[in-house]
Amino acid sequence: MMDVESVMCECCGLREDCTQHYISKVKANFAGKWLCGLCSEVVSDEVSRDRKLMTVEEALNAHLSFCDKFKANPAELVAEGMRQMLRRRSSGELLPAKSKMFGRSKF
Repeated sequence: MMDVESVMCECCGLREDCTQHYISKVKANFAGKWLCGLCSEVVSDEVSRDRKLMTVEEALNAHLSFCDKFKANPAELVAEGMRQMLRRRSSGELLPAKSKMFGRSKF
């Protein structure tokens, strides 16, 4: 039987129960930080976009900043996020991610 432990996402604060091996693999991909599935997908998506040459650490720092703002005023930030998404969609800026370089399904 594998030992399972509860770990908290360093971005959003969500808790997940995972094996130590899995936790180590995720931390290895994200500069030593534990990210939940959703946050890891966001960071990976930012890194894999063609139009942005962003490192994992830059994408991680941007997402950490976003999460900190969201925790401070969630309703306002959700509205702003929806506004940005609609603007991108109407201007054709939304590009599909090129690959799932850091996809969690590998682990």
